[in-house]
Amino acid sequence: MPVTDEGFASRTARLIGEDGVARLKNSTVMILGLGGVGGYVLEGLARAGVGRFILADCDVFTESNLNRQILATRDAIGRKKTEVARERVSAIDPEAEVLTFDAFLDAATVPELFSRGDISFCVDAVDNVTAKIAAITEAKKRNIPVLTCAGTGNHLDPTSFVVGDIEKSSVCPLARVLRTELRRRGIRGVTALWSTEPPVKETAGDGGRLPPASISYVPSVAGLIIAGYVIRTLAGVADPAENKKDVPL
Repeated sequence: MPVTDEGFASRTARLIGEDGVARLKNSTVMILGLGGVGGYVLEGLARAGVGRFILADCDVFTESNLNRQILATRDAIGRKKTEVARERVSAIDPEAEVLTFDAFLDAATVPELFSRGDISFCVDAVDNVTAKIAAITEAKKRNIPVLTCAGTGNHLDPTSFVVGDIEKSSVCPLARVLRTELRRRGIRGVTALWSTEPPVKETAGDGGRLPPASISYVPSVAGLIIAGYVIRTLAGVADPAENKKDVPL
């Protein structure tokens, strides 16, 4: 049987409609952090046809990124994550526009990002608490939908992730810190992704101060869950998991 070429967005349109595809095409998504979670967020959004991205990350790829980051390959080691991300998007959808920002993200640099045009959605996938609070604060100030990702390290269960109001989060140490800092600032109604699995105790290591342990399939699942949430929100389609008539905010 011959293969029929339906076009880039044809199968997506059959699920979310031509209007949904058009909404994604006309959207700008900011992704802060292009690591294990952020890279998969970008992958899901680029393949869904989001038309414009603002990507921020100051790091280069290292060998330790290979176990979980979709943008990390042997050829990418030593290269800027933003540069590799731009090439990845272009290879998927040459019509998509990609703006990049390579500075360290903190309370001083994050607000500048939000001045780079109309932003339809902000995804916070960094592990720097200061940057996360700054991004959430700025997004709320500008009435931009934002989703913050809590910790995905030291986890083995990819079915443990929950998306909801961060005030309802439990177990996750990073979510706990974020809840406290947001309450101090009077910021409410923040959507987050967190794991309900207690952090797994590491079985190896030298006892020194190391980044959280990680595995291939956990950050990827988290990133694609976030991508799905963003796509449904921007396309204006219902969330079947929550059985709602309206898009969850």
